[in-house]
Amino acid sequence: MDLPAGLPDCWRDVLQQPELAETARQLQSFLEQERSAAEIFPPADRVFTALELTPLDSVRVVIVGQDPYHDQGQAEGLSFSVPGGVRIPPSLRNILRELHQDIGAPQDSGGSLRGWAQQGVLLLNTVLTVRAHEANSHRGKGWETLTSAILRAANARPRVVFMLWGAAAGRLRDGLHERHLILSSAHPSPLSARRGFFGSRPFSAANKFLQEHGCGVVDWTRTAISAHRSLSEDAGND
Repeated sequence: MDLPAGLPDCWRDVLQQPELAETARQLQSFLEQERSAAEIFPPADRVFTALELTPLDSVRVVIVGQDPYHDQGQAEGLSFSVPGGVRIPPSLRNILRELHQDIGAPQDSGGSLRGWAQQGVLLLNTVLTVRAHEANSHRGKGWETLTSAILRAANARPRVVFMLWGAAAGRLRDGLHERHLILSSAHPSPLSARRGFFGSRPFSAANKFLQEHGCGVVDWTRTAISAHRSLSEDAGND
């Protein structure tokens, strides 16, 4: 599989394990066919953004999503995140609402979560690409095998907080080591957020665990800083 030049060697080693070679080859062939026939999100140079921004040796928190947003301009290679200036999708809006209720972070911070990724929060979808306007269209094509290897590598870290939102992410719990903090709840989508996501306070719980184990806390408000900076840069480029 074609991996970006900026991919850290630690992740390159994970994805180039011999046992993944055939899956990677088949997935690459599938993506080439898909890109010749339809619009695919995120753009090819953003597919591995989560790994580029969060090297394995810096992973402290893992937030697992399903597949990328499938509308124009939304997907940027980070689970739940959208670029600065893009309308915030409902699930992300609910995440930001819970963030505000949990730690008092601003609710008007925009939708870019790059500030989290730069602090060791791995924002990983289990499927890294999608056909435009067709949710789950790349499910079962090989991505799950590769992202399972990524999750195994994160699981081998000393102490990690895993945030598993929704039934699909929750099924990953059984394979995770007991030394980690595993925070499972309902998905933040409008259909389920009131059934256990709201009030779950995952961000303060994560920082309490990280601090207790000498891992340093995450500044969850950095999404606001990143988003406002992105909006300023966009305005300057108009």
